[in-house]
Amino acid sequence: MSFSAPLIDVAGLAGLSAEEVMIVDCRVDLADPSKGQRDFLAGHIPGAVYADLDHDLSDLSRQAEGLGRHPLPTAAAFSATLGRLGWRPDRQVVCYDAGNGALAAARLWWMLRAVGAQAVAVLDGGLAAWLAAGRPLEAGEPAPRVPTDVDVSFAPSMIVDHAGAAGAASRGNLVDARAEPRYRGEVEPLDRVAGHVPGALNRPFACNLQPDGRFKPPAALREEWLALIGARAPATIVHMCGSGVTATHNLLAMEQAGLTGSRLYPPSWSGWISDPSRPVAVAD
Repeated sequence: MSFSAPLIDVAGLAGLSAEEVMIVDCRVDLADPSKGQRDFLAGHIPGAVYADLDHDLSDLSRQAEGLGRHPLPTAAAFSATLGRLGWRPDRQVVCYDAGNGALAAARLWWMLRAVGAQAVAVLDGGLAAWLAAGRPLEAGEPAPRVPTDVDVSFAPSMIVDHAGAAGAASRGNLVDARAEPRYRGEVEPLDRVAGHVPGALNRPFACNLQPDGRFKPPAALREEWLALIGARAPATIVHMCGSGVTATHNLLAMEQAGLTGSRLYPPSWSGWISDPSRPVAVAD
């Protein structure tokens, strides 16, 4: 079995053999950085490996470069992570987190797509959906993986820098995934400056979800996204958030809706405000 859609359901994942798929647990708690791995060891989908947002899917040492709170790792570092996990270009990957895919599961999905992987999906509803379906967990360290020799690079066409984000905002093509109070500048729990990039639109990532944490049907997502972006071509849309993580949830939602080709501004708000000369907007 192979897949190219950005989402897979519990039944679809349960029907795959260990030889067919690499399952990656991406759980993270931003308030307790070690909790994700502790939760993984306490119980995870059988056969899964663990990827840490701070250490595997980001390079925090690059924060001083103005790349935001969760800078992308270098291509070499990401290659090393994928090799340690035993990834191969022909290996299907399913990423999951605790529930709605809003944090590192969508981030890893996008990173893999950005290095050319096609057979990669996020588990719709995450671990919560897996448990709700009565599926089992296993605890403890996973069996050692045979390392692979990986050499990948991020496609420049999928990434937008500071200047590109400013240009997209000026055309109304930049979409901010943060909750509305943060976008409006009413509160800012994580970054030193509140507000948004002037001209950016707002689509909180939670708008993509149903009450049970699964994504809305593709037709509903398409209708809602088209109401936001209008006649703009999907490939002209750029996504951002606080640090380039939940923005990938919006990007995934557009792909699920058939609105393909949008791009990511990885530094996002925390990177934008690293330069005090960049303008900041707040809602009246």
